[in-house]
Amino acid sequence: MRTPIIAPSLSAADFSILATEIKRVSDAGATYLHFDVMDGHFVDNISFGLPVLQSLATKHHLINDVHIMIDDPRRYAARFVQAGAHIVTFHYEACANERDIKSVIASIVGTGGLPGMSIRPRTSVEVLLPFLKELHLVLIMSVEPGFGGQSFNEEAFERIKYLRKFIDDNGYKTLIEVDGGINATTGPLAVAAGADILVAGTYLFGHDDLDARFKALVAQK
Repeated sequence: MRTPIIAPSLSAADFSILATEIKRVSDAGATYLHFDVMDGHFVDNISFGLPVLQSLATKHHLINDVHIMIDDPRRYAARFVQAGAHIVTFHYEACANERDIKSVIASIVGTGGLPGMSIRPRTSVEVLLPFLKELHLVLIMSVEPGFGGQSFNEEAFERIKYLRKFIDDNGYKTLIEVDGGINATTGPLAVAAGADILVAGTYLFGHDDLDARFKALVAQK
């Protein structure tokens, strides 16, 4: 079984000590850092945006993996790359049509970033297929986006398996990322289904045994 990349989600960190929280996950072995950007429109919650990313982006050596849950990704995607994002993942549902999707991908690539696209749990996984060759990653939401701490929707396992087979059969290099309800049980199961990257927030942050929890996610069962 593949060893997954773990992307700790800063949305679950203690915002009063973000630098310390980033060091903790870095010391535990993280190579990615996941930023959840929420605008209060595409999803109900509001989080941080460009200024926070820009202030943190160069303060660590991790890959800035930015998930923008916003209404107008065409307007902002390139600006997140300019602010320090290595990967910018936008939502299929936030785009009006295929032309919009291709425009967002082009804006990310054109500013030096790697494009990703995400879908909500109720959106058919097949909508991703025409764009896989152009995407660095696809993000499967195993909860409704917007709030941390939700339980993992087990239907995500079949979606991951379907994508893994399609990607492998076509010789694509697209990575599969999973976000929502990831813990020591669901994480290894998602990897067994074909996931490459696990986003973990409340499972990691706020616990004294973060190192042990991190190791449990990367352990191959």
